[in-house]
Amino acid sequence: MSGPPFAIGELARRFGLALRGDPARGIDGVGTLAGAGPSQLAFLANRAYRAQLPATRAGAVVLREADADAAPGTALVSADPYLDFARIAALFDRRAHPAAGVHPSAVLDASASVDPTASIGPHCWIGPRAVVEAGAEVGPGCQVGEDCVVGAQSRLVARVTLVARVRLGRRVLVHPGAVLGADGFGLAPSAAGWTKVPQLGGVRIGDDCEIGANTTIDRGAIEDTVLEEDVRLDNQIQIGHNVRIGAHTAMAGCAAVAGSTRIGRWCLVGGAAGIVGHLEICDRVTITAMSLVTHSIREPGEYSSGTPLQPRRQWRKNAVRFGQLDMLARRIGRHPQEPSDE
Repeated sequence: MSGPPFAIGELARRFGLALRGDPARGIDGVGTLAGAGPSQLAFLANRAYRAQLPATRAGAVVLREADADAAPGTALVSADPYLDFARIAALFDRRAHPAAGVHPSAVLDASASVDPTASIGPHCWIGPRAVVEAGAEVGPGCQVGEDCVVGAQSRLVARVTLVARVRLGRRVLVHPGAVLGADGFGLAPSAAGWTKVPQLGGVRIGDDCEIGANTTIDRGAIEDTVLEEDVRLDNQIQIGHNVRIGAHTAMAGCAAVAGSTRIGRWCLVGGAAGIVGHLEICDRVTITAMSLVTHSIREPGEYSSGTPLQPRRQWRKNAVRFGQLDMLARRIGRHPQEPSDE
């Protein structure tokens, strides 16, 4: 990645970082410790990569004070190298912004409202009473359904579907293939079979949220499904109807949350974790990858479930023993071990 050059001294001043080395060195892009060249900026945040630092060809490296002496050249000293690298790397994001206006192939309902500064791409459909606010970008092949709102400066990258009653806040980023506002999984059983429960709510997405590719967020049955501000969802996540996710929470790919669960603020949910419905998870909870959450969590902290990877033969033996645990517990309860005289 390359872009307009910046003097490393300018970057240090702009982001409040201590500089070690040549302030006049020019930086025109970013790279990894192993792959960056003399005009690129790299970073060291994970100690697992520290062995690559002495040999890096990067023109400058963002790193912690403890690692600065090992840098072979110019360094920017940071308390949080990953965060400051991300801020600097944003300067080199040269994505072309589409021109304002409506592409000739797009279809707009007569009752829809599109701000003149918004961009509607090829083969889009903007449905009844939908609103696209100032500076928003609706990319190729997107559908903005009835009573949906795309907030100011928000971006639907491509093939995003807002089905019905979806409201996006400001600066929301939705990646390709995401579907927001589809029917929630509401079914009432009877002797004759299933009766579908009408999904009459909507979806509300707060400011500065990001929703990954092919992620789905169902609309509520009565009240709305809600993501508060700055929630970050990775790819291929399922959010059930009437879920509420607190501000600044992040979820990794393939996680799933069943209906009516409430997740607090500043939570982290690892990849492929599952959370069953109607639970309460408090603020600042971390759920590790592949965990299954079956009860509410009321104390902040890190939670895990499942068994670690083992050789197949060992796992099969232990799986048999899992089935014997109840019997063993009952046996111990009937015959507690006598205390030792030693």
